[in-house]
Amino acid sequence: MLALIGKAGPREPRRLRFRLFSVAGRLVTTGRRRILRLTHHWPRTHEITGTLHRLALLPNPG
Repeated sequence: MLALIGKAGPREPRRLRFRLFSVAGRLVTTGRRRILRLTHHWPRTHEITGTLHRLALLPNPG
């Protein structure tokens, strides 16, 4: 919830969980990596990709 900004941030956990887990996407495995491919036409794709990008920028706690 800390990485979400804008309208997506201050939501109830149950509603937030529903919106994040109802994303149309495909999990692709190539080699040793797993890639989550989200559809571009879904309205909340940009919120989720921005959140994942902000989470990747956080330092590794150890």
